[in-house]
Amino acid sequence: MWRELAPIGRHGGSGGYRRFAWTGADAECRAWFERQAVARGLAYEIDRNGNQWAWLGDPARGDAVVAGSHLDSVPDGGAFDGPLGVVSAFAALDELRHRGARFDRPCGIVNFGDEEGARFGLACVGSRLAAGQLTVAAAHALTDADGVTLPQAMAAAGHDPDAIGADRERLDRIGAFVELHVEQGRALDLSGDPVGVASAIWPHGRWRFDFRGEANHAGTTRLVDRRDPMLSYAETVLAARREARLAGAVATFGKIAVEPNGVNAVPSLVRGWLDSRAEDQATLDTVVDGIEKAAREYADAHGVDLDVVRESFTPVVEFDDALRDELARVLGRDTGLKVPVLGTGAGHDAGILSAALPTAMLFVRNPTGVSHSPAESATEDDCVAGVRALADVLEGLARK
Repeated sequence: MWRELAPIGRHGGSGGYRRFAWTGADAECRAWFERQAVARGLAYEIDRNGNQWAWLGDPARGDAVVAGSHLDSVPDGGAFDGPLGVVSAFAALDELRHRGARFDRPCGIVNFGDEEGARFGLACVGSRLAAGQLTVAAAHALTDADGVTLPQAMAAAGHDPDAIGADRERLDRIGAFVELHVEQGRALDLSGDPVGVASAIWPHGRWRFDFRGEANHAGTTRLVDRRDPMLSYAETVLAARREARLAGAVATFGKIAVEPNGVNAVPSLVRGWLDSRAEDQATLDTVVDGIEKAAREYADAHGVDLDVVRESFTPVVEFDDALRDELARVLGRDTGLKVPVLGTGAGHDAGILSAALPTAMLFVRNPTGVSHSPAESATEDDCVAGVRALADVLEGLARK
């Protein structure tokens, strides 16, 4: 499975992946998912929001156990973020069938669409729509960098954009969702454990900072006469690092748009996107407020106007205590070892769905600690350990 999936959407120059929602690479990934489902005799379907499902047993019976993740990527992302969870779900089902496991509950595998938000700027679109956390109107207003709207992209890919929306009936059929994911940090590498259990997802959000100055000639405009928004933006980037370091949080300006974007022109507009995350809400508020305060001071000093817009926000997610404890119990049953429980600053579909149904996450060790990059990795032995852990968890849940 891994070898078949690996070439899809991989960029020859960077070595990273460009599997963006409703593009050709995305369609190839979706076709791969369907082939895996059909080859195993699973019932395959696509829901109204473009999420893909494969079922063993009738989901209409309810109380289903579901595993999976996503197949899309960030720009030039790594191979493991998302796909490891989907591949491992199919492999765990294979393992359970090999064991002759009995299933008292329906079991499902899911590929959630547009989790990374790389094309339309909003993460977890597929799961947000299903959970009713993204309205149809707001979804229809999403636009990519080329001016293509989400409805246009979905229609071009053969999906009906007018059918999207909350899918309460489907989610009510799920009794538990477990998402396996490569760890996006080094906690497991430092502890020496191949697999861990998630405790919570930090609150996080994205803010757009629009610095508006005055376009002018780079060679003839005196420095004292300039209203250069790039200066205010650059100082704000440094302020973000400072505020995050002082608070024990993280803050990153990872995307920028400049107008008129000419080498010999003072910009008229610099638009930067801030991603910030912290262990608790109060800390996150302190960091973002500090960054905005500093940005306004820098803008005033350079005669620049500033608008700050919060584009998305996800509050802290505490995973279901009973399900989390059950995962830890199952994984430690044969060894008697205490399974590490980790918090994470990364958002996931499991976090979105946690408000609607019991969810949990397993992490597989990432020796580099790098994610959203081609350097993201996991050893084959650790991936196999993740599959076996997921199989043990699903078997324990499906026999209740």
